[in-house]
Amino acid sequence: MTHRPTDTGEPALPDPERVDPAVLTALLVRHGWERRGGAPGRYSRWTPPNSAGRLPYLQGSAADAAPATGSGTGTSLLVPEGSPRRGRTADPGYADRVDLIGEALTALARSAAPSAREVLLALTVPGDEIRWRRDVPRIGDAVPWTTAEQLRAGARAMLLAAARGARQTAGYFGERHGPHAAGFLEQVLVGPVTGGHLLTAYAPVPDGRPVTSTLLRALQAARDAVDFQRATGGMEAFDAAVDLGVCHELAEALVRLVRGTEGMEVAFAWSPAAGPPGGFAGRPEPLEFSPGDLPALEAASARYLRREPSIPVRVTGTVVRLRRPTPSGGGSVRLRVLAGADVRQVRVRLDEAEYRIAAHAHLVGLPIRVSGRLESRGGFRRLTEAVGVTPVQVDEAERDRLLKSLHGGVDTFEDACGGDS
Repeated sequence: MTHRPTDTGEPALPDPERVDPAVLTALLVRHGWERRGGAPGRYSRWTPPNSAGRLPYLQGSAADAAPATGSGTGTSLLVPEGSPRRGRTADPGYADRVDLIGEALTALARSAAPSAREVLLALTVPGDEIRWRRDVPRIGDAVPWTTAEQLRAGARAMLLAAARGARQTAGYFGERHGPHAAGFLEQVLVGPVTGGHLLTAYAPVPDGRPVTSTLLRALQAARDAVDFQRATGGMEAFDAAVDLGVCHELAEALVRLVRGTEGMEVAFAWSPAAGPPGGFAGRPEPLEFSPGDLPALEAASARYLRREPSIPVRVTGTVVRLRRPTPSGGGSVRLRVLAGADVRQVRVRLDEAEYRIAAHAHLVGLPIRVSGRLESRGGFRRLTEAVGVTPVQVDEAERDRLLKSLHGGVDTFEDACGGDS
């Protein structure tokens, strides 16, 4: 995951003219702030949550890592009603509404209430919020280094699984859709670190929210499948859950996050500016998993890995590595995939005649095309039953580009034909 941590100092204040009062109000409600009257049609007054009124959404969040401040902090916000439109200077109430929002943002920045910072962060960092919480032993609010690493690694694996599942449903992906999943993570923002047991990520909000909605749906299906397996001993629910985004990679991420804890929770909060995607509740229930779920999750992970079939493909790729044990006979070739399979590279075993074709194509800078079966074993990195190796003609400009990309890091042809490291 490409982490882009926000500043852990004072939160940056957003531009008051760009803050929609309806979004600010929705965030205050989400984080348990209490409405204390106001002037109907003009503004509403809000105070921080007290310890008794904290919402379930904040359980295990930064609000639990600090003393409850309640309304005794003295913070009181006035939030205007209606949405000021930027530049509407002709509206006599426009300046007043912007001033009220500016004062509310300043009050949030100065507030001792832990949730005030989270409200400001949600206004500054757009996106759907995904929060992981692990119930692990702590000394104060500190956790072992390895425990914090397990949280980040598990969350990263979970997001990668969801990004792959948004493109295609499968029980096991291996290397498939790797570039797409990595590209999604480049857009994910990570919130301030409040402890090694908590992690908050902000996912982008494209039309339909394919990755975030896939992750929520898959976790709900995994929770139901685990419950079914624990009640009946059957694994059928895991088979049906594949169509909802559950896969080997997601099961492995859950195992990693649950192991060594007393429980793990994933909570979702939709971007208040975009609202929930179609078909989803406005405030989804958090998904919880416990150590008692591990046998079912581990069995499902192994089941998905074992059952995923090989795939017939016709791959076009450039030869980036050649290897054969003797000067004559067949050998193995590594291809950088250009088309025909959702992986970066594949290895293929060729007979002597086909190996010679591949070697010549490499020398002259031409891609080749080959048919076979992409084996699930090993992560869809190997092509078996290869037939029909043929060079693919390209124009001179494309050929020069391929030659430069192929040989940019290869000093001699012997390097290209070296060991398959």
